[in-house]
Amino acid sequence: MAVTEQKKSLLKKIITLLLGFGPGIFAIGYTIGTGSVTSMIVAGSKFGMQLLWVLLLSCFFSGILMFAYGNYALITNETALYGFRKHLKYGKFLALLIIVGITFGQWNSLMGILGISANIIFEILALNFGGLAGYQYEIVLTIAVLVIVIFYLLMLVGRYSFFEKILIVFVSLMGFSFILSLFFVQPLPIDVVHGLIPTIPKVTGGKMLVAAFVGTTMASATFLSRPLFIKGKGWTIKNLDQQKKDSITAAILIFVISGTIMAVAAGALYHQGKEVTHVLDMANTLEPVAGKWAVTLFFFGALSAGLSSIFPCLLIAPLLVADYQSGTLDTNSRQFRLITAIACCVALIGPAFGANPIEIQILSQVFNVFVLPAVVLGIILLLRQKKVMNEYKTSTGVYIGMYGALFFSLVISYNGILGLMNYL
Repeated sequence: MAVTEQKKSLLKKIITLLLGFGPGIFAIGYTIGTGSVTSMIVAGSKFGMQLLWVLLLSCFFSGILMFAYGNYALITNETALYGFRKHLKYGKFLALLIIVGITFGQWNSLMGILGISANIIFEILALNFGGLAGYQYEIVLTIAVLVIVIFYLLMLVGRYSFFEKILIVFVSLMGFSFILSLFFVQPLPIDVVHGLIPTIPKVTGGKMLVAAFVGTTMASATFLSRPLFIKGKGWTIKNLDQQKKDSITAAILIFVISGTIMAVAAGALYHQGKEVTHVLDMANTLEPVAGKWAVTLFFFGALSAGLSSIFPCLLIAPLLVADYQSGTLDTNSRQFRLITAIACCVALIGPAFGANPIEIQILSQVFNVFVLPAVVLGIILLLRQKKVMNEYKTSTGVYIGMYGALFFSLVISYNGILGLMNYL
């Protein structure tokens, strides 16, 4: 009896810990979706751990920017785009540019996410029912329609706490799946050390993949949505310390989970010279090394990553529009339902045309980096205004981090342009 009670007590503590996680759970949901999984797997299979330094820098700067945007929300009780429009000279133009840029990138990403998720479900079904193999297009499209309809109906529930709990489930499953997969295949320690030395692969698509890396791990949507999620959580200026810890925890978890995915791909595929170009490649290349159990586990993690990203990607456009208008998101409004419905229709374009979801996903992550400098510059300008910040002084270290993030984002955007020019 005592043992049973102890087990229940431990389970209750774990659940309480997970539910106690703040708006950072949305940061992980935005950041580690199939975009991140795809980028990490492709990079790990092609270059081993060579791009680990990009991931480390991206997560470091992401933590600083989450902290900066979160503090702005708690101190001013305003959201980001509303603050840009209200307090900056060209803030209205800047805010509209950011809305268009992020929505374009996220909706493109949503096409890839839905395509990859539907393909993963199809591959799982095909493994058990061989006769389905000849109907891939029809089944994948049907699965995509069912998934997006289910998620749209869930969106209509319209409560922050509900979205948060759903994300906690998917993110937890994703993290555990990928970390367990690492026990089956591991990269060489020397590869990990070399991966921390800044180098860009001198191959076709190397620069574009670096840009995709930053686009998926240092996501503008993560920072801009944070003030709204903080308000949804009910945090006030009394939660400044909690907000700081939440930002740090989210950044660390993003690095650990993303790095684990890259390590699994590097350990299983890189030294064998196998690359990932289609969804099925993820299973076919892992199975001889890791066995069917590890493949199933890895696929389960990839599917959880995809499903954890659909919610935030559907939310982003209505979030940004609401942010710009008043700083308050009404999930029961006609505007919210209409915009999310349009996003659902856009998501089906990729599966409907039978496009390669991995290519769509990589390209969408590249496009995300182009709006990033504007997002970083905007928060720097807001935090420098003493009247807006109620005399709250941002530390020199945070400013150094933000200016470092601005320089990093400009360099990566330039690399992204070069990479796209070579691709096109």
